[in-house]
Amino acid sequence: MSACAHLVRPVYPATGEAGIEQLIGNTPLIRLRRVTEHLAPAVEVYVKAEWFNPGGSVKDRPAWNMIRVAEAQGLLTPDKIIIDATSGNTGIAYAMIGAARGYRVQLCLPANANAERKRMLRAFGAELILTDPREQTDGAIRKVQEIVSADPDRYFYPDQYNNPANWQAHYYGTGVEIWEQTSGRVTHFVAGMGTTGTLMGTGRRLKEYNPHVQLIAVQPDGPFHGLEGLKHLQTALVPGIYDPAVPDEIVEISTESAHAMARRLAREEGLFVGISAAAAICVALQTAERLSSGVVVAIAPDGGSRYITDPLWEEEG
Repeated sequence: MSACAHLVRPVYPATGEAGIEQLIGNTPLIRLRRVTEHLAPAVEVYVKAEWFNPGGSVKDRPAWNMIRVAEAQGLLTPDKIIIDATSGNTGIAYAMIGAARGYRVQLCLPANANAERKRMLRAFGAELILTDPREQTDGAIRKVQEIVSADPDRYFYPDQYNNPANWQAHYYGTGVEIWEQTSGRVTHFVAGMGTTGTLMGTGRRLKEYNPHVQLIAVQPDGPFHGLEGLKHLQTALVPGIYDPAVPDEIVEISTESAHAMARRLAREEGLFVGISAAAAICVALQTAERLSSGVVVAIAPDGGSRYITDPLWEEEG
């Protein structure tokens, strides 16, 4: 397809080189059993457990791919500072990889990003620039652009929202893994939309394997929400890598529904997932309820430990 015409194949380290980067990808696929008992017998629902990545989230994949492609192209050199906007997870991945490879990392993120993420970022040595929480990640993006435009030679700005190496990480990695882990039986793929890279890359790959695979995008049901990392695209800066022709369906989910699902998964499946993961799984179950047969796979971007101070864990439900 035309969107794949200019793919940059991942540049892997030399044979024998070992590092934290080598642990990225090949995450497990976990079947849901108790919360799916009401489904038709021929319907299966799986969770792609991205918290098994070394940085704890799906964002390890695009962060590493953007860095290694930039290194290979000479865009990232030891004297440059990696800088980008983040809601937390990509920033943690940048900081982890930057620490391992000797780069300074500066990150712009909303001031209301949760305490766990800020502490992890600082633990890896990242320098934080906190932006107006009312502007969410859009405000962080504008701040990075302001900083880089003032001194462009000082920085490498991956620009995760517009960098094709973001979605290509999933085209070459996540999509291939899901196809192989389901033995080519996947019928529906569900992913939340933040940068939209996971949906764009994984979705394109799955469609190449089987054009009948349904791609279902998940977004919050309004501009003011508690689904950290996800964008309400109608009211936000739309990522440059987003192609509206890729998803077959876009489903909106409420913060309350995601919170309820997160609690339910912990108590009924033993899966302690993040809020955006719970949102995707909620939509995956809604999708599965419409089917008489099928294999539904949902991306779980991170685990619940990143949200342990969130009030959702204090609620009954």
